[in-house]
Amino acid sequence: METSTNYSKTAGVRRADKSENTTLFRNVYLWMTMALFITGATALTVSDSPTLLNAIFGSKVAFFGLIIAELALVIILSSFIFRMSFLTATLMFIAYSILNGATLASIFLLYTASSIASTFFVTAGTFGAMALFGYFTKRDLSGIGNMGYMALIGIIIATVVNLFLRSETMMWVITYIGVLVFVALTAYDTQKIKKMVMNAEVVDESTQKIALLGSLTLYLDFINLFLYLLRILGSRK
Repeated sequence: METSTNYSKTAGVRRADKSENTTLFRNVYLWMTMALFITGATALTVSDSPTLLNAIFGSKVAFFGLIIAELALVIILSSFIFRMSFLTATLMFIAYSILNGATLASIFLLYTASSIASTFFVTAGTFGAMALFGYFTKRDLSGIGNMGYMALIGIIIATVVNLFLRSETMMWVITYIGVLVFVALTAYDTQKIKKMVMNAEVVDESTQKIALLGSLTLYLDFINLFLYLLRILGSRK
């Protein structure tokens, strides 16, 4: 006779019910929103402080040190998250959000506050629409995701090359392609995370780590989409 508590026949552990999976998937977006809020608050705080601005952007060592620290945190978190506690992983995510906010404070020096705000809302709308598409579509987006990640590698290489060429035409080509890439990746990553979280048989610390890693992925999609859109829509000071 079947009872209300569902157990895995092979592992002998209680399987997660639908509500637990749904709550965990909702947490993916809550954690992402939390990280975006921390990043935004940090960027505003730094931009309003001449001392912090000078400390970060007045020294190449400090600025590139922050960039390297950001990259290191993402690599460590992505590669070793299952070897650390969930609390440690969460604290690293928060630390990354703060560091990213500190470096993103530069946009307040380059663009007007109104254009930054309007671009944020455009990004939020675009991101939300693609996330909904990725969640509800029955189409397998794996092919789009693979193409998106290959295009992303191309964008990174082209961006590095353009640091030396300083071609404005190439910069704009990279920008528009970047928007398309992160629009596609938002839908793909949402579908991928949904499958991993909603199909998890057990909601435990490991599953929470998967969800946290999904939050980081969507956070990066949002930030990159915002920065590319800001190049197009932003009004420079």
